[in-house]
Amino acid sequence: MPRFRTQKFQVRAQLESPQWREHLDAIAEGGISSVGPLMSLLTFEPVLRLRAAIALGHTTSRIYDKKSEAARDVMRRLNWRMSEESGNIGWGVPEAIGEVLSHCQPLAKDFHRIFFSTIVDLGFDDNYVDNDVLRRSCYFAIGRFIKSCPQYGEEARPLLRKGLQDSDAVCAGLSAWALGMLPPDLNDQPSLRKLAESGLEGSCLITDGDMVVVCSPGELARDTLAGRPKLTI
Repeated sequence: MPRFRTQKFQVRAQLESPQWREHLDAIAEGGISSVGPLMSLLTFEPVLRLRAAIALGHTTSRIYDKKSEAARDVMRRLNWRMSEESGNIGWGVPEAIGEVLSHCQPLAKDFHRIFFSTIVDLGFDDNYVDNDVLRRSCYFAIGRFIKSCPQYGEEARPLLRKGLQDSDAVCAGLSAWALGMLPPDLNDQPSLRKLAESGLEGSCLITDGDMVVVCSPGELARDTLAGRPKLTI
């Protein structure tokens, strides 16, 4: 426990540094020993949370290069933390999953559908995240993932288009932002226009790990329609 605590403080200090990106390689060199400290930082405020998620993605990719099954275990741990059986709410886990998949193509191929299913409500036993606040992170993380891995964008598009009508206004706004990571599609425009004109209230927070912007759902929809989504990574 003392060793874990010391490493956690060290990793946190590295990620809180203005030059945090310069520390990603050093954190990744810790391999499996860096995973626990990084996961413990996923519950922090949004900027540090995303930095920890990015570092976890970078680290897991390195782990995969040396021992693929150990990297798969990281993904299994993250998916478990998202499940109801774990007893956790899963704060920060969607961001972590998105960054791991963005950094490691073999894991993306195997796990992206499970990731996308977090925003799909089938009405029965599924992976849908029914906690509105956590689901917001799912839309945000999927947006970052498809920007980094556009080959999965068209698979995500219809799910995000449906997300524009999410019962949570912030989820709808972040779905619009995520659609902005993809090339324009005429089929998206009617729902985007409806959201843009809806006047729905809600504070949609977006960060790239450095900057933070807070927008209304309508503003994000208008940005996507104009082809100018904010903080595109």
